[in-house]
Amino acid sequence: MKSRRLWWLAKGLEGLGMVVVLVGVSLSIKLGMDEQGLASMQYESIGLLAGGALFVAGWLLERRIGAR
Repeated sequence: MKSRRLWWLAKGLEGLGMVVVLVGVSLSIKLGMDEQGLASMQYESIGLLAGGALFVAGWLLERRIGAR
């Protein structure tokens, strides 16, 4: 039962990571269209780093419990 909860937590972290990346890229595109290049790059970088970190944490947790 515990590994099932951890599996759901891992999938939640992976999904949340992808959403954070999507939001960061969306904000980056919006700011880029408004001619705010540096702010655009900042949001894109933050979104990719934070989202990527969440996704990797979920992936590693899933791997550790043996689901992969």
